[in-house]
Amino acid sequence: MLILDEVDRQLAHALHLDARAPLAKLAEVIGTSPQTVARRYQRLREHAGLRVVGLADPGHTQRQRWLVRFTAAPQAVQEIAYALARRGDTSWIRLTSGGTEIVAVVETADPAAGADPHALLLRDVPRTASITAVSAHYLLHLYVGGPIAWRGRMNALDAGQEARLRPDTPVSPTGTVITFSPADRRLLAALRRDGRATYAELATATGWSASTVTRRVDELRERGALFFDVEIDDSLLGIGAAAMLWLSVPPVHLDRVATTLAGHPELAVVAATTGRTNLFANVLTADPRQLHHYLTTRLALPEITAVETAPVLRTLKGVA
Repeated sequence: MLILDEVDRQLAHALHLDARAPLAKLAEVIGTSPQTVARRYQRLREHAGLRVVGLADPGHTQRQRWLVRFTAAPQAVQEIAYALARRGDTSWIRLTSGGTEIVAVVETADPAAGADPHALLLRDVPRTASITAVSAHYLLHLYVGGPIAWRGRMNALDAGQEARLRPDTPVSPTGTVITFSPADRRLLAALRRDGRATYAELATATGWSASTVTRRVDELRERGALFFDVEIDDSLLGIGAAAMLWLSVPPVHLDRVATTLAGHPELAVVAATTGRTNLFANVLTADPRQLHHYLTTRLALPEITAVETAPVLRTLKGVA
């Protein structure tokens, strides 16, 4: 089994800060050679599930994201989950609750691409009697997750190293809807496949020149319309127990509670949603004992009126 050393962890942390930084810059910040960084990056890709993906920030598009829960007969769960994973509009597919539930993020169609934004969200869901229940929760606001990376992967570099990788130009706040051109969509599709694709490769994918691609990537990043996410096998970071939390909080307290939870290093995702529960979180701990300790101490806020805990058994699809 691969064991991550300090250089591996620093590289993962550095990629979260600047996913497209040149290898020479990453090596300079970490304090090693570009050749070592190149070897480590390739090894992490092959043996630690490392992926860098570029994603459009939903806050700048007209697409909506939903957390959808499917309850199904145990013998059919994996078949249904793999069918969902093959769809282009799904991500973050997990098997939970002892293998009887699937949780997935589903995105609505992009009206800028000529699609009907009001088309039925689940029109292509596998039609089977094995699905016994479906609930959909509109993702209203992310407090942690997406562009705001989980801090559990960001503890290997010191403040000085972080500062050398953070962008000089502040990212514009979410809110302005950006209309992506066909070439933009080809660019985003290429970055979704490989967030570290070279500008020459991106130029081939878009039909633009490399200089035009460089300017457009920089512009989209500065406007907050494009961000980069980094995936890696969390078990190699010491994570042995993961669970999804469905929380109920009175609306008057929701923002304050969510902001408090966003400061907990155990939580990789904190999101306000619609539905019977209105706050979602993904908790990552070293083992069940630490999960129990978190649930009974740090999560035990008086404003949280109900908690449903669904242990994660397996991840079938990540962010893209």
